[in-house]
Amino acid sequence: MRSATEATAMVESDPARVLVPTLGRPREDDALAYALETFPDAEIILLSVTTPLDASLSEGGVLERTEERTAAARAAADTLLESVADPDGADRVRIETVEGRPGTVVPRYASEEGIDHVVISGSGRGSAGFFRRFLGRSIAATVVERTAEPVTVLE
Repeated sequence: MRSATEATAMVESDPARVLVPTLGRPREDDALAYALETFPDAEIILLSVTTPLDASLSEGGVLERTEERTAAARAAADTLLESVADPDGADRVRIETVEGRPGTVVPRYASEEGIDHVVISGSGRGSAGFFRRFLGRSIAATVVERTAEPVTVLE
């Protein structure tokens, strides 16, 4: 997986549109703050992804109706934006919500919507990150593998 420094160095010009996926996980505020600071002239799309009910892993393991889950994901993205962005930065952020498996919908959204760069929070270095790496691929690794655009993973 590329580090934040390596992936950003690969970008030859400043991106116009940066995608920051949010899955309702800790430390996603770091990814949004990084995108706002690193790409000051870019439009930032905060993509709130809700996992389908039939997926093996959903946000909190709670199986609410789709409308409730989408509304909750939108509210969480609004809260995330408020916690990170100053009023000037918030004007550059647009929130979108999608349902699907993150490893599929994030690369597809990036490709279809003309995204120039993706910034995503990784699995971290704690025990959860260890078990994710031990048991299977992280969402961030899958996004890096499937996305044609440059991806910065914050660990």
